[in-house]
Amino acid sequence: MLRVENVDSFYGRSHILFEVSLDVKAGETVAILGRNGSGRTTTLKTIMGLITPSSGRVFLEGEDITGWSTYRIAKKGVSFVPEERRVFTTLTVRDNLEVAEKVGRKGYWTRDRVLDLFRPLQKLLHRKGGHLSGGEQQMVAVARGIIQNPKLLILDEPTEGLAPAIVHDIVAMIRTIKEQGDTAILLVEQDVRTTLTVADRVLVLDNGRVVFRGTPRELDGRDDIKKHHMGV
Repeated sequence: MLRVENVDSFYGRSHILFEVSLDVKAGETVAILGRNGSGRTTTLKTIMGLITPSSGRVFLEGEDITGWSTYRIAKKGVSFVPEERRVFTTLTVRDNLEVAEKVGRKGYWTRDRVLDLFRPLQKLLHRKGGHLSGGEQQMVAVARGIIQNPKLLILDEPTEGLAPAIVHDIVAMIRTIKEQGDTAILLVEQDVRTTLTVADRVLVLDNGRVVFRGTPRELDGRDDIKKHHMGV
């Protein structure tokens, strides 16, 4: 599904990513872990065309998408839910979902199924995005990503700063997506414990370099990686 090969990326003159490689297969959930500033979000932005790599390539379903616009990548079936919880603040929850539904693909995730997954939103359909709590906005943002029926769903810190009940809902959502088809998920998450319960494979970044790749069980047994590269 997704393949990143030896990517280097810069912010201005600052060299952030160093020969980063990863792959995500259809139906697989891959998590990127690491300290703040390790290059996790830069990796996602490079995949989404928000940052053009100085070297290396990005492939989606075997097609080289390096340097493509974010819009063009999204049209190929990639949904990106950024950390900033971007929702249309002047539109209702219902309208937010309708906009995403119209630009997405037809598939399993209908509006009814998405709302069944995020039941708290059922009572908020007529509330404007700007009047939602942070957790409610995050649920809308993730729901907008899912309702597009993406081939690849990219989530940047989906549980950051959320109440435990909402974290539980989002983790349940990830598990449900895994059960319902071949959607690939690339997840950046700070909560290591949560990540290890949903990921099939894990990468750890430190200072822009991949320092570990393996299964959650393999990472759980690597106290050296967790201590020196993740601060756990």
